[in-house]
Amino acid sequence: MANQKDDVLLVGQLNDSIRKIKNEIGKVIIGQDEIIDQLLNSLFSRGHCLLVGVPGLAKTLLIKTLAEVLDLKFSRIQFTPDLMPSDITGTEIIEEDQLTKRRNFKFIPGPIFGNVILADEINRTPPKTQSALLEAMQEHKVTTAGTTYTLEEPFFVLATQNPIEQEGTYPLPEAQLDRFMFNLWLDYPTVDEEIQIVQTTTSGYIPQLSKVISAREIIEFQDLVRRVPVAENVIKFAVSASNKTRPSNGAIPESIKSWISWGAGPRASQYLILASKTRAVMQGRFMPNIDDVKYAMLPVLRHRIITSFNAEAEGINSVDVIEKLLKEL
Repeated sequence: MANQKDDVLLVGQLNDSIRKIKNEIGKVIIGQDEIIDQLLNSLFSRGHCLLVGVPGLAKTLLIKTLAEVLDLKFSRIQFTPDLMPSDITGTEIIEEDQLTKRRNFKFIPGPIFGNVILADEINRTPPKTQSALLEAMQEHKVTTAGTTYTLEEPFFVLATQNPIEQEGTYPLPEAQLDRFMFNLWLDYPTVDEEIQIVQTTTSGYIPQLSKVISAREIIEFQDLVRRVPVAENVIKFAVSASNKTRPSNGAIPESIKSWISWGAGPRASQYLILASKTRAVMQGRFMPNIDDVKYAMLPVLRHRIITSFNAEAEGINSVDVIEKLLKEL
């Protein structure tokens, strides 16, 4: 059990590591500072991320760069309509012993057996294949042919999704969406950032990335986050934020009640607190506050609020609901 002095040192080490990680990622990715912060927050919270953005915003490049800087085993799964669950988890093959001529089944691990998993265009594959990720994301285990295999820690799934090409896609079920801690929307770069992007990507410049942090250190920082104390009023605020998105419980403000069909479950409250604790530690603080919860509300709640027909008729989406809820709180 780590003592308080050790934790103070760990907070300092985490701050230093995050600064170095951002410097390395900045050699490849121009801008997207907030997205990088939220990705790191999710990693140290032991969460998973869904990144949504139009093509060409460097979603895949960002994830690959992050994995390289973190010195973790990286796996990419390109989701397509014909992808099978065994293409993700692994498959059994028949192997013959050359001496005894006896045949045995041998398990060949799939790409899910990595540390950073890029699930590219996750909504292009049918629900049966999408569900192959469910157990892995929640339990950090894979069961195939009756045998359960434990995945190596840290285990971090980053899925990408294209919001505009809806032909040939399969919307993620709510159960699958709920497994993602954050839903991050990438925006277009500014004009200055785009000029810099074009200058660096159309020249002979090849960035040399350094490994900043090991798997063992990441696990230490994840354990540190769990030990961070939280004041009761901060927990009550997070639970109240989730609670006020649920039309059935009566606590929802009248001004947004007609906009919501389904609200966020208890997992949202857990993630709001975990994200708040991680943000505090990432900034060198030893306890989160209500502002940290407010910061986490958009990425945590965006994909957990199902808007009603009334909201759609008024052009209201889940982001508008969260902004209105923040004012009410």
